[in-house]
Amino acid sequence: MSLSPLIAIHLVTALGATAVGPVALWARRTGHPARVRLHRAAGYAFTTLMLCAALSALFIRDDTLPNWHGFTAIHILIPLTLLGLWQAFRYLHKGDIAGHRRIMRQVYLGACLVAGAFTLLPGRYLGDLVWTSLGLV
Repeated sequence: MSLSPLIAIHLVTALGATAVGPVALWARRTGHPARVRLHRAAGYAFTTLMLCAALSALFIRDDTLPNWHGFTAIHILIPLTLLGLWQAFRYLHKGDIAGHRRIMRQVYLGACLVAGAFTLLPGRYLGDLVWTSLGLV
């Protein structure tokens, strides 16, 4: 597997969401108007990046690892991410800010941090790329 345009899009959007997510989570801690605008802008950016990362992941297949029709275990995070984003905005629409906050934290932790950690395992494409370039494998 090589760094195809699809993998590059997935990588850039996933890394972007990982970088923007903490800004969205942090910015809403006070009611200051500038931070509310920052929270909303970062939240929309995070959501857009997560949608692009999840949708691009649908088309990334790996036949070298145990899989089901090219989908490996990490692909279970795709529907969970999409469901989480939908649920978070559903809570927001209903005015349930605590529910929105809880789901968005879960999406960030699961889809960015946990998936990112699994992606860097040896034997996965990006993991091998990172560890080889660092001279550790």
